[in-house]
Amino acid sequence: MGIDPNFDSNREHVGTENGVDVWGPVEPPEQLGIHGTHVAVDYDICIADGACLENCPVDVFTWVDTPDHPESEQKVEPTYEDQCIDCMLCVDICPVDAIDVDGSRR
Repeated sequence: MGIDPNFDSNREHVGTENGVDVWGPVEPPEQLGIHGTHVAVDYDICIADGACLENCPVDVFTWVDTPDHPESEQKVEPTYEDQCIDCMLCVDICPVDAIDVDGSRR
């Protein structure tokens, strides 16, 4: 099961991390929530294969450390989501459907 496309209405906004909105629940290190709004990454299912980061034409993503998370010790953060051009490549290339891009959430 991939990221909830309605996370912004189904989950509570619990703050920001590195300037990126975070949607709960968050209980580190096992539960890290969804990071981002327009470009959102579900940290709880992200396996950090890096395809989105390597293929994004406008460099939306950066690596962040997530020590002791059961899926991976790093995640891709949509640090520069405001630069997103809505090409949807990250959504299409993510092997676990952990990313959602929604133009209405700008």
